[in-house]
Amino acid sequence: MGPAEAIGILGVGIAAGAVNAVVGSGSLITFPTLLAFGFPPIVANVSNNVGLVPGNISGAVGYRRELSGQRGRLIRLGAFAVAGSVGGAAALLTLPAGSFQLIVPALILSACVLVLVQPWLSARVIARRNRLAKEAGAAQARAAQRERTSPALAAGVFSSAVYGGYFGAAQGVLVIGLLGTFLEESLQRVNGAKNVLVAMVNGSAAIVYIIFAHVAWLVVLLIAVGSTIGGLLGARFGRKLPPLALRIFVVAIGVISAVKLIFF
Repeated sequence: MGPAEAIGILGVGIAAGAVNAVVGSGSLITFPTLLAFGFPPIVANVSNNVGLVPGNISGAVGYRRELSGQRGRLIRLGAFAVAGSVGGAAALLTLPAGSFQLIVPALILSACVLVLVQPWLSARVIARRNRLAKEAGAAQARAAQRERTSPALAAGVFSSAVYGGYFGAAQGVLVIGLLGTFLEESLQRVNGAKNVLVAMVNGSAAIVYIIFAHVAWLVVLLIAVGSTIGGLLGARFGRKLPPLALRIFVVAIGVISAVKLIFF
């Protein structure tokens, strides 16, 4: 790897970290770059995943204010995220490459639809909360809603984590769609929770990769430094976006990701 390639990988790492903090799909920046520089697909995917973990963590830290009150929920969902991620990472190392290639674009586009219809779904959730408030008191109803983790959401987080452990491009779009549909939270708080869950998924997969796969450590270092910087910058920018702008950005990234995966 020459100086030009090293600078290029560092630069795309910064860009990927910023995009991951705001919505996800930073791998669609770094992964093709590594392929263009001649790295084998599996090595590129593994090294990219490991390198992006620090950026995932810095993005989550940047959203720490929005994470207030979500600790219990994230612990419960995190268990499903870790389990799914380990399964996906194991699949990457044992199954033929491209096993998920046909369904990944459909998953991403489905998540975009979820993001688009979230305001309507949220209105229904608010109406249900108001009914609960009349029966049990407003404070108790909010507490019950905040701590509730539906089986459907847990299954969705597990499934998205399997995909994240296997490849992971645009998994943030999938997770935002899931959380935004099932939780009565603002999009910014959903985004903060997404950053934590994606960090758990990528971190768990990284452990599997480090133990059982070949990792290009210089690539990891460059992407790790870049994604950490980008994650902090992205969190700072993303937290200031109004809900509608963030929603439009999420859908745009999702559609672009699906198109790139279809024609990659």
